[in-house]
Amino acid sequence: MRVGTAGRWGAAVGVVAMAGLAGHAQEWTSHGGDAGESRFSPLTQITKANVAQLERAWEFDAGASNLQLTPLVVGGQMYITAGMNVFAIDPDTGKQLWRFEAPGVVSRRGVGYWAGDAKTPGRLYTGAGDRLIALDAKTGRLVPEFGTHGLVDLSAGIKGDVDGRTSLVSPPFVVADLVITGGNNGEQAPSLGLYGDIRAWDARTGALKWTFHTVPRPGEPGNDTWGPNGWKNRSGTNMWSFFTADVPRGLLYVPLGSPTADYYGADRPGKNLYGNSIVALELSTGKVKWFQQLVHHDLWDFDLPAAPTLIDVKRNGRTIPAVAVMTKMTLLFVFDRATGEPIFGMEERAVPKSTVPGEQSYPTQPFPVKPAPLGRIDFDPAKDFYTLTPEHAAFCKALWTDNKMYTEGPFTPPALDRTMVTFPSTLGGGNWNGLAYDAGRGLVFTNVMNIGQVGRMQFGKDRRSGEETYLRASPWGGPVGRFWNPENKIPCSAPPFGELVAVNVNTGDIAWKVPLGRVDDLYAKGFTNTGALNIGGAIATASGLLFIGASNDAHFRAFDADSGKLLWETRLEASAHSIPSTYMGKDGRQYVVVPAGGGSFLASPSGSKIVAFALPEAH
Repeated sequence: MRVGTAGRWGAAVGVVAMAGLAGHAQEWTSHGGDAGESRFSPLTQITKANVAQLERAWEFDAGASNLQLTPLVVGGQMYITAGMNVFAIDPDTGKQLWRFEAPGVVSRRGVGYWAGDAKTPGRLYTGAGDRLIALDAKTGRLVPEFGTHGLVDLSAGIKGDVDGRTSLVSPPFVVADLVITGGNNGEQAPSLGLYGDIRAWDARTGALKWTFHTVPRPGEPGNDTWGPNGWKNRSGTNMWSFFTADVPRGLLYVPLGSPTADYYGADRPGKNLYGNSIVALELSTGKVKWFQQLVHHDLWDFDLPAAPTLIDVKRNGRTIPAVAVMTKMTLLFVFDRATGEPIFGMEERAVPKSTVPGEQSYPTQPFPVKPAPLGRIDFDPAKDFYTLTPEHAAFCKALWTDNKMYTEGPFTPPALDRTMVTFPSTLGGGNWNGLAYDAGRGLVFTNVMNIGQVGRMQFGKDRRSGEETYLRASPWGGPVGRFWNPENKIPCSAPPFGELVAVNVNTGDIAWKVPLGRVDDLYAKGFTNTGALNIGGAIATASGLLFIGASNDAHFRAFDADSGKLLWETRLEASAHSIPSTYMGKDGRQYVVVPAGGGSFLASPSGSKIVAFALPEAH
């Protein structure tokens, strides 16, 4: 049947396919594939033996770039977001089924799905500007029973200037008949209460069920970690990434970002809870069950950027339900899921002290005893400079000398008279890609980026108070800078620049590590193991495969999950700074689909395609 006509505020156009897929295991129903964010599929049609035969099955032009979403496939339809649109696509053919044009830019990392019940059809939830919207999953129409005509104003009742209105960069998390939102806000948008808070909404009505204050108010535990008044008007400390839930235990796991200002904290002395913390909340009430702060008094923009992943750790003859947390520092922490106790140990280590007047940097930072850092976290100019081409090496050494650069190891703070170099950059390390988990192999997989951050402090006006204070600036005059040649984006540290890593969850040891991606100009000169800068992530399948785009060389690849061996690669029209998904089509073929939109913080050339791959059809 055909529904509606195109237009703003709820027009859905196209043919609606009503056929379903057989079984949840054959679908991809949430960003992480499940509430525990395993990013794992039990499908085995595509194997190590035949993956090299994959061919392009279809493509869909989403009409917008910077596609960071993970396509969902449920009930015979694929759901994606792009620009101001939500699309339903036939997952076998790539044909558009309907399109909803939203009243604002939608969540660029996709939608959340709710299956509904006997009385309520399935729904999709996503952000649209500062609104949370609910759509009928089959028709693409706004659900009038949710909020006000299908919309909830996320900024309603919040004081502050118009630039401070919250938005959902990542999709809401849908679990246990709740729609849970974090939000994205910057230091230019002072918060007087809710911009960073976690809120749960009734999936049926849109009514607010509970709120968790990410910056504790007076009388709440943790308020004393901000100094006398450091909690006031504080933005940041928000959850812009993805949630995870242990539904049987009734727990929600929240990875929180850093407080603002990102690089100056003299007005917030102390640890600054719950900034840079994983917080376990009671799913039904939003009350804190446990937390671990993984960066104290952040001066580096080292958000907890990714969804925690539920894993099982087998040790000493018993199985420990655990949660694994990846940080921008490429540190992988593993905690007991119920208590928050570190499973492989965690210790406070001394870090460099800030020399900026008035700044009270924290003297120690948490490190896991195991595993070792998955990527580069320090730099030694005597041995770690880029060493491939003479021209680039000369540029980097001049950059270091001319800008009076220095480093003091992990968590080096910026100074006034010299230019700091610290690893990783504000992009990570690890970013929102997080982990994929293969329980049968006892392995988690992630990709890391090895590039440094440069910066120094200078006077400027505080955006909240208007008073003179210290702000951070790069040698090239922008708010942030990378330790690279900005003309070709090749880092000044020795390669590999990007890596794919596997960790044994039962021992805490790194199982294998291989370069991910390549720099085309260097590859042409015979440098084949440089790796590449990357944002996006991998998925795992039961047949022992890892599928990943992420790298800024516009390639999509399959790796052997047991060894890290590259098994297949293909070039896309643009880099896939996204996370793929896989599913069984109605036609009996397993598909792997990846958004290739370029863009992101790596400024890759833009694209707008959703691309699906499958084995050749049998004839």
